[in-house]
Amino acid sequence: MYLTSGAEATVHLEDDVIIKERVPKRYRLVELDRRIRKERTRAEARLMSEARRVGVPTPIIYDVNGSTIKMEYIGGIPVKNVMSPELSERVGEIVGRLHSGGIIHGDLTTSNMILHNNRIFLIDFGLAFVSNIVESHGVDVHVLFQTFESTHKDHERLIETFCKGYRKTFKDADEVLKRVKEIEKRGRYA
Repeated sequence: MYLTSGAEATVHLEDDVIIKERVPKRYRLVELDRRIRKERTRAEARLMSEARRVGVPTPIIYDVNGSTIKMEYIGGIPVKNVMSPELSERVGEIVGRLHSGGIIHGDLTTSNMILHNNRIFLIDFGLAFVSNIVESHGVDVHVLFQTFESTHKDHERLIETFCKGYRKTFKDADEVLKRVKEIEKRGRYA
């Protein structure tokens, strides 16, 4: 069953297994394109597995072959459809664990979070990378805060409860949250 298609990949479901395949880019040389898609696919699978090791619920990776990842299907509800202050605090805890592990999600939105069996799973690590730089953490959180503002009512309360959870699991949370404010100011005056 076909689920979605984006600029980078198609995602479909076969026998309770998600198959994510990076699509070829016609503007790139064929061999270069194949290598880029393969490297990005391996990196995504590796970072999802590493995120699990640091306590972040993610789908289990079953297989990586070329530009295709086969992974566990996480049924449930997108967090964007059920966001609340309580869930926001839990999201903060999860993002704090992710950042403590040196992993930047790269597309941290409530659309990339699934609530399943009362657990929040992070999905779509296609833009993820490794970094311990405060700016990278700040941009990750800033993207999430922009999602709160554009998608969810009572976004100030969601930001407040996120910060509470984030501080519980990430020792550098205050430094990152200060950077988020600087990033917001830069965006306003750009």
